[in-house]
Order: sequence, then structure tokens, then C-alpha cells
Amino acid sequence: MYLSVLPGKLFVHNKKTNMQTTIPSISTVLSSLLRADFTTQWRNRRSVILVVLVPVVILISWKGLVEKLGGTFVLSNSITIGLNAIGLMGYSNAIARDRDKGVFQRLRVAPIPSWSIMLSRLLVQLAMILTVTAAVFITGYYFDKISLSPAGYALGFVAAFVGGTVYLALGQAIVGLIKNPETVNAVTRLTYFVFIMIGMFGELGMLGHQLGEAVRWSPYGAVKRLLSASMDPHTWTQDTTLSLLVTIGYTIVFTTLGIKWFKWNTR
Repeated sequence: MYLSVLPGKLFVHNKKTNMQTTIPSISTVLSSLLRADFTTQWRNRRSVILVVLVPVVILISWKGLVEKLGGTFVLSNSITIGLNAIGLMGYSNAIARDRDKGVFQRLRVAPIPSWSIMLSRLLVQLAMILTVTAAVFITGYYFDKISLSPAGYALGFVAAFVGGTVYLALGQAIVGLIKNPETVNAVTRLTYFVFIMIGMFGELGMLGHQLGEAVRWSPYGAVKRLLSASMDPHTWTQDTTLSLLVTIGYTIVFTTLGIKWFKWNTR
């Protein structure tokens, strides 16, 4: 048996049987997986529209708060709500549904590394984060008349990617802990509702001092403050740096648990 390599392909030759097996390269595998995952995302475009629409509607409805609390406050809350929806409502439910249908089991039979399967799914969700963030920025500019500096927009996108990983990791942990797709759907909806309601009321100072402080350092509060300071770099403080570290810490913990608990099938 010997190997030969051509661009994009790896050939395994067996001298005894005179047979040749073609193993696709990693780039070819990722390209095929991404094409399939983006096609699936397009077919589920109604859910995509809802994920984008929720933060946009909240942003428009909060137009009256722009003068009182500032444009970055309204933008950061809207984007945080969108990131919640992507990680909890979109990613985790898609993973649970595909696992229940045996999609992952069939993919693992193919000569491709397991990590490429999840990487493709995560790249699609990163594209969703980009879409939601851009939609909020555009809506904020045209409807709420919120204008940021070029650095504010650029750092806002970076902060959205960093904050989005928290909710993707949390979604991974939930789908790792729970195997039944219907239960995953119920738990993620409840978690989403709790995060949004407590997060918004806490940021508006309506939950008292102690609970308000807990919200400040929750995944919602940490991501929201990180986004807000990134959009206006002059307001970056030590608390913002701590929010960044807390956000990274949440991501590491949720990712570790998600990888540890995750099973490729429901058995």
C-alpha cells in the first residue's frame, strides 16, 4: 500500500487488490460541508428572518431611549438579543434536530474528520452573527439616526463575534447535556426568555441593586458592556476589560462542557 497526492485529493493504492481509494482533502471537505450547510440555512430562511427581525424591531421600538441612554446602549442591547437568538434558538436546535435525524452518524461514516463537521456549522453561525450585527447597525443609522465612527463599527463587529461565541458555546452545552430535540427546544426557549427579560430589565436598573449586579456579570450583561464600549472606544474602562475576560471565561467553560457532554447520536 502506498500514497500519492494530487491537488485537492489523496489517493491510497492497495497493491494486493489493485484498488485505489480517493480521500478528499480538508479544503474540499470543508467546501462541500459549507455549501450544504448554507443551502440548509437558506431553506430555513424564515427562521433566519425571525432571528434578524427580533433585534431590529427592538431597536426601532427603543428609539425614544437613544437620547436618554445613548445610541451605543440601544445598539448593544439589540445585538446582544440577536446573539442570544443565534446561539440558543438557531444553533442548538439545528444541532439537536440533525443529530436526531442521524445526519451526524452518516457524515461520520464518510472519510472526513469529525471536527470539520462542527467547524462548518460554526462558520455558518458566524455568518449569521455578521448578518444580524450589520442589520442592527444599518437600522440604527437610518431609523434611529445613530452614527458611529469607523473604528466603532469595526470593533463592534469584532465584539459581536467574541460575544456570539458565548451563546454558541452555551447552545453546545445544552445540546450536549440534553439528547431529546423537543426538550432542547423547550430549554433553549426558556433560557432565551430568561436572558432577554432579566437582561433588559437589569440593564435598565429595574431589578434592584443586588440582582442588577448579578445581571451585569451574567453572559448578557458582560457581552452587552463589551459591545457598548467597543462601539465607542473612548469609553473603554477597566470594567470593560473585565467584561471581556468574563466573556472569554464563559466561552471556555461552556465549550468545555459542550464538548465533554456531546454525543453524535441520541442513544
